Amino acid sequence: MSTVIDRLVGAVNGYDLEDLVSCFADDYVNETPVHPQRGFRGSDQVRTNWTEIFAGVADMQAAVLRRAESDDQVWTEWDMSGSRCEDGGPFLMRGVVIFGITGDVISSARFYLEPAEEASGDVDAHTRRVVTGMEPS
Repeated sequence: MSTVIDRLVGAVNGYDLEDLVSCFADDYVNETPVHPQRGFRGSDQVRTNWTEIFAGVADMQAAVLRRAESDDQVWTEWDMSGSRCEDGGPFLMRGVVIFGITGDVISSARFYLEPAEEASGDVDAHTRRVVTGMEPS
């Protein structure tokens, strides 16, 4: 099962859109539990997403830091970095993706990959923000 994940990482790092899209089933289902409206179906949307990412991020490097396999799933922890083409600023995403694998393609994912940010404050500020819905003063 990890073979398709290795292919996916290679396609991302090589900016190979066709190989990347071929890692996904035509009827691929993406769920984004933290942002439910971002979920989608189909490899056509994978193509759309990655066309924009490849056009907007220079020198992208992706790494799967950890993985675990169970039945037809591969749990992965990602680190993706590069530079935004528009302003040269840092592009950094980190998180977990739980892939469903059918045969030799990715058939589903539960996506918990988010932009990493340095300016949100410490744990106390975050807890207050979550509990109160207000930014700290």
